[in-house]
Amino acid sequence: MNKIRLFGVVAASALLLTACSGTGQDDDGASSNKEDFTYAVITHSSAGDAFWDRVKSGAEQAGDDYGVSIQYESDPDPAGQSQKIDGAVADKVDGIVVSMANPDGLETSIKAAVAAGIPVVTINSGVDRFQEFGAITHVGQSETIAGQAVGQRLKDEGLSNVICVIQEAGNVGLEERCKAVSETLGGKVENLQVDGTDDAAVQASITSKLQADSSIDGVLTLGGQYAIDAVGAVEQAGSRAKIATFDLSEDVITNIQDGKILFAVDQQPYVQGYLGVTTLYLKDINGNDVGGGQPVNSGPAFVTQDNADDVLEFAKNGTR
Repeated sequence: MNKIRLFGVVAASALLLTACSGTGQDDDGASSNKEDFTYAVITHSSAGDAFWDRVKSGAEQAGDDYGVSIQYESDPDPAGQSQKIDGAVADKVDGIVVSMANPDGLETSIKAAVAAGIPVVTINSGVDRFQEFGAITHVGQSETIAGQAVGQRLKDEGLSNVICVIQEAGNVGLEERCKAVSETLGGKVENLQVDGTDDAAVQASITSKLQADSSIDGVLTLGGQYAIDAVGAVEQAGSRAKIATFDLSEDVITNIQDGKILFAVDQQPYVQGYLGVTTLYLKDINGNDVGGGQPVNSGPAFVTQDNADDVLEFAKNGTR
């Protein structure tokens, strides 16, 4: 069910090349599809989140590449996100890309979009329910597969008492990650809820936890910026706990190079934005169903000291 379907990416590239070199062009060589379509990309991002900046960049680059209009909006509140979906339906957009951190809160709006004949692609979170809601496919990372892989890596590092730092209350995907880590770690995994909108508070919460329990030997954060908070917390607490994280930033990669972070799990947010738009575009121009009704995995990919130098080059471009 969650096999990586790279053929979807290959097929997309081949079809798009055909569209740009065949009857899809006007006599002057310009695409006849240019600006014909408008896609809404609606996520649960908070302002200033580097991860979602990359999702947005991927979606907008796809829009530029295909000559379509992209309307990007975000709201961390499920009610606000639902309103934006409803607004996109009222505007009669040609397709919607949406992240489902809180599927129950978005169900009515997404089903209404599908009922209105607007194709929907889910990204990032919601892999277990996209079919139920009528979405074409889901582009993202299996949190179970990724979490289990992380748990095994932490176990191989000799860790047995790990705190799993959750930065968004009610985000089912983040909770799934921590649960999956515990399935393979073979030790203790305790969830630590923090306020992801306040990095100083995140660092303080992790510091307090480490100071209260010196047996904690691992800190797993679920977002790149919080890994940097964890580095500060470990230093402040005088702890010997090792740090690992989901998601990337330039700072995360630098800390991996320096040995302060063991590894990062890259679910490739740029890919999520780019392939979300690509899926809608191929549906419009060629009637394709990318993924064949199954999810398209964008990760996990692991960044360690072995490949950090190569990945950093792309991170500086804002694409990793």
